[in-house]
Amino acid sequence: MKMPEKIDISMFAPCGMNCEVCYKHCYNKKTCAGCLNSDKGKPEHCRKCKIKDCIKAKALSYCFECTEYPCKLIKNLEKSYNKRYQVSLIENSHFIQEQDLDHFMEQQKIKYTCSKCGGIISIHDRECSECQEKMK
Repeated sequence: MKMPEKIDISMFAPCGMNCEVCYKHCYNKKTCAGCLNSDKGKPEHCRKCKIKDCIKAKALSYCFECTEYPCKLIKNLEKSYNKRYQVSLIENSHFIQEQDLDHFMEQQKIKYTCSKCGGIISIHDRECSECQEKMK
């Protein structure tokens, strides 16, 4: 899958994840439409996400809009993403609060586009969706 000209802001998950660079999105033959969209093509762990259920129950779009942010669910996910992928979902959310979602997605596009072929570099395995080159 090639990186789109512009990453749709609906690909930003409530937790702070950019679904466009998720390995499930990059490699899934039934492309996932992102956390806030249809469950069609979505991996099971995303369909059953407690964070997604929580923001829906609170009628919010993003976790950072909640008065309890960051809650235990976010802190646990943050710890995992810091350790496994060296990414901070909380920092992503702070960036959006300080800047805006369009600017964040533009930065993500630059960061996760393969310089060799224009594919999407997965945040999870650092591999290009097109040429399978491992990025550093």
